[in-house]
Amino acid sequence: MYKLRGHHLFCLLGYRGMGYSQEYVENMTRLHQALRENPKTLIELVKGPDQLCEKYPNTGDYHCQDANLYERDAVILEKMGLHIGQKLKWEDIESQIQKHVIPTDIQTVCSTCHWRSYGVCEEGIQEILDGKGLREVK
Repeated sequence: MYKLRGHHLFCLLGYRGMGYSQEYVENMTRLHQALRENPKTLIELVKGPDQLCEKYPNTGDYHCQDANLYERDAVILEKMGLHIGQKLKWEDIESQIQKHVIPTDIQTVCSTCHWRSYGVCEEGIQEILDGKGLREVK
């Protein structure tokens, strides 16, 4: 079982092998690949830093404790009808995305994220809506 915070549910959709450091990318790729290969993998939704944050590079201010991220986590979970402490399969998270999320939600929900400008998160949401699952990361 993986522990994930709210906004990382969207980050996984847009993940294309880029990240904050080599260690972060390796960790994110491992988790992404596990979910892609086995959508029945259990996820526990947590408040605050999760298993992806564990590999965020130590560059001074700890990005993963930023108040904006906690707010983004809450907005995303509420939008998807999910809550902290809930345990569910990744395929159930994809189902909630199909029911409650559209690609343009990224523009408002993730308005302060610097990764938003790449457009990959909207593409990732559309692929989930189309029933394709997570995109392969090469």
